[in-house]
Amino acid sequence: MALYSYKAMDVSGRMVFGRLDAINPVDLEMRLKRLELDMITGDPVKQGGLLSGGAVPRRELINFCFHLDQLTRAGVPIIESLTDLRDSLETPRFREVIASLIESIEGGKTLSQAMGEHPKVFDEVFTSLIRAGEDTGNLPDVLKNLTESLKWQDELTSHTKKLLMYPAFMGVVVVSVFFFMMIYLVPKMVSFIKNMGQQIPMQTKILIYTSDFMVHYWYIVLLVPILVAGGLTIAVRTNLTAKHKFDAFKLNVPLLGDILRKIILSRFAGIFAMMYGSGISILDSIRTTEDVVGNVVIKEGLQKVGQLIADGQNVTVAFQNVGLFPPLVIRMLRVGENTGALDAALLNVSYFYNRDVKESIERVQAMIEPAMTMIVGVILGWVMLSVLGPIYDTISKLKI
Repeated sequence: MALYSYKAMDVSGRMVFGRLDAINPVDLEMRLKRLELDMITGDPVKQGGLLSGGAVPRRELINFCFHLDQLTRAGVPIIESLTDLRDSLETPRFREVIASLIESIEGGKTLSQAMGEHPKVFDEVFTSLIRAGEDTGNLPDVLKNLTESLKWQDELTSHTKKLLMYPAFMGVVVVSVFFFMMIYLVPKMVSFIKNMGQQIPMQTKILIYTSDFMVHYWYIVLLVPILVAGGLTIAVRTNLTAKHKFDAFKLNVPLLGDILRKIILSRFAGIFAMMYGSGISILDSIRTTEDVVGNVVIKEGLQKVGQLIADGQNVTVAFQNVGLFPPLVIRMLRVGENTGALDAALLNVSYFYNRDVKESIERVQAMIEPAMTMIVGVILGWVMLSVLGPIYDTISKLKI
């Protein structure tokens, strides 16, 4: 199918503009008629678009799962449920996706098959869970679990942003203060110091050289970090070895690396538990969640776990041999596997990491503020010492 941009007229004579997935213009006109729209024009979208590559906000998916869960529990057919959702959505691009789902289901496809046509909106985990719900007849329960999982991921994302926003803000403040002092404040003071005719101390010379360099080559100071960051981004995206080293580096960064590892493993455990509890096999659950973790090193570890399980090892031993989880979590997995409640054990693992992540973020945030304050204090102290030192020496030599 291709994505078409259309202009149509509704039953009240109002012009409607939008995008819709269709095989050809004739198919597009038929799909629009089912939506009670008369097509005026329809042109294929050349540069992808939402239905072929755009994602939707997680909040929209949460509302989608929640409302679809409530409607299916009430016995409302899927097509009618999706139609009600489509008409109540305020986001045009997600409304187009729902309209495409309705058309695909009316054409004989299941809900999971229709979702599979939009991998950027409904990823493989989402589609696999919906398929499992359809096969087992537990679609409302799967939708409820998806709602809770998406809420948890949204909360986790919020905690992660909270961890990064304050250091980023303080970093901008520190850099701005440094630039202001080196480019504007220090040159004015340096001219006064040089006119005193005293021997300039070493720390003052260093300050003068730094200020001169910043005044004449400030653009280099700004461009070099940008170019380095851009080069690293391109290398990570295009070179697998560079991506592997970068992901390994992120996991080994003091304080932040440990939190990142916990976030990744918490996400994995929660999604793995949800898939396994929905009736998907262990191996399929692991293979599906490999791309969810977002880290090559952890992904390779999960691939080794899957291979060990396929070779006959049990889940606990496989995770223990790879070294992804600490002993406490391994013990929880062993108990869950021995009692036949592996999904409950994995949910406990997810809860364990989620709580630990929140506490770790709070601790790091408590450390960041004094650290940033100390950095600003060191810079100000260096400047004041370098400027006021020669002035004090001059005053102390004066004879009254």
